[in-house]
Amino acid sequence: MALTFRPWREDDDLALNELWGDPETVQAGQFRAVLRPSSDEPWSRCIVAEDDGIPVAAGVVYETSLHPDRLWVYVEVARENRRAGLGSTLLAMLRGEAEMAPSGVTAMRAKVEPGSSGAAFAAAAGFSRIQRSRVVVVEPGRISLPVFNDDSGPQLDEAATGSVELTQAVVAFYNAVHGWDRSEMTLGRAQQMLLNDATGAAGAVVLRDAPKAQGGKIAAFAVSYTKNRTDEPADVFLGYDPELEQSEQEAALESLLALLTYKYPVQLEVDESMRPVARIVQALLHKGAAREVGPATEIVST
Repeated sequence: MALTFRPWREDDDLALNELWGDPETVQAGQFRAVLRPSSDEPWSRCIVAEDDGIPVAAGVVYETSLHPDRLWVYVEVARENRRAGLGSTLLAMLRGEAEMAPSGVTAMRAKVEPGSSGAAFAAAAGFSRIQRSRVVVVEPGRISLPVFNDDSGPQLDEAATGSVELTQAVVAFYNAVHGWDRSEMTLGRAQQMLLNDATGAAGAVVLRDAPKAQGGKIAAFAVSYTKNRTDEPADVFLGYDPELEQSEQEAALESLLALLTYKYPVQLEVDESMRPVARIVQALLHKGAAREVGPATEIVST
């Protein structure tokens, strides 16, 4: 191979996608979208490898303001050019670029599918798992409905996705469950990334520990990204108050999930760090009331 390396140029995506073919994994498809010309704001560096003038591989490293302690990195090499050290060379070049990042951050993370070539490459490069997530469908009518008899007890309410109270609950939850990769979620970012119309957020419900008129606080919440109820699972973001005791978190989540799945299935993405959610989901999987959809995803890091 007569290899040369250069910065990414416009239209490289057309040449590389034609050569690479369909993405091997969902993660590969997502990261192809961030291969782009290098930038200083936000900071990113993208390098293309050419074989006799033909683009065959590319890699990108970039920072995000939401998770500031690590840089995202992605490398893809055409199948016929693999196992020749090209991916390792690109990764080493990206590490060199990262040492000059203005933030001073050099630690890297990547998202891979277990058992994929990307996971094998990351492991060989010294990356290790820091988080695992899976998508689970909870079947309808499989969780006993809660009984709310006390007028001063828990209460289910609809919530506007633009409400400050819901947004605060989302921020607190998100930051609490991302201790493994520190996050700086704010009210504005929560609205922009998780709750406004552009995200697909179609509605929300909250379970309070008492009626709102009596000062009831949000113990658990669910945001739906599916506009119309059908027999297909609704995509739901499920969270809880991280300041509650774990037993209280699990009770609130189970009650809310029972109400959500009374007639229709819901689909959840569950990280290991969401321990109360993960415990409930694992129990549902064990008794056949839930099922995993697609392969798991791992975040690996140096």
